Amino acid sequence: MASIFDLFKKLEKDKSRSDTGPVSWLLVGLGNPGSSYRTTRHNTGFLLLESIAGVHAVSITRSRFQALTADAELFGQRVLFMLPQTFMNASGDAVSAAAGYYKIDPQHVLVLCDDINLPFGKVRIRAGGSDGGQRGLRSIINRLDSDRFPRIRIGIGEKPNPDYDLKDWVLSHYTAGELERLQKLTAPLDRAVSLILDSQIETAMQECNGIQV
Repeated sequence: MASIFDLFKKLEKDKSRSDTGPVSWLLVGLGNPGSSYRTTRHNTGFLLLESIAGVHAVSITRSRFQALTADAELFGQRVLFMLPQTFMNASGDAVSAAAGYYKIDPQHVLVLCDDINLPFGKVRIRAGGSDGGQRGLRSIINRLDSDRFPRIRIGIGEKPNPDYDLKDWVLSHYTAGELERLQKLTAPLDRAVSLILDSQIETAMQECNGIQV
């Protein structure tokens, strides 16, 4: 049975969260569900969003909107962390469901994803634009009927050679060394998220675009 002190702690936690108002941002990491995909290049968005959440002692485990989620206060905003469980090509289904429920404008949907067009570990932030061949972004654009949402793209590098199958490349697993390097992006990306949530995306681009581990 919970003690009276545990109940007071829960009440204080709930009060703290409600003080920030309703959910005003969606923070979305893109990837594929299941342990077999966890350390693949295509799951870079999952990996780094979970890493950022960990900095703030947030665990993304609640199943809602066809996604694993966490409702939390972050940098003075109430946000919903999301890891869509729909597989990459249908990521927009989960994002649009949450955006519709909370009445979130696309400009308050921040997406972290992999980018095959960037060298490994390089960061590029954009306020909007095309999907650039990233099918998770394409799905979100189609379901939100808008490309005006910010995204943080993290390079996974080009295929080792032209004959290498693209699907095999994005679904290949990172080495232990690459995962260690990738984790070094946690601090700068956490900083970028704080700026974007504070409506300072230009500053985020100036500070973070070009960073590479």
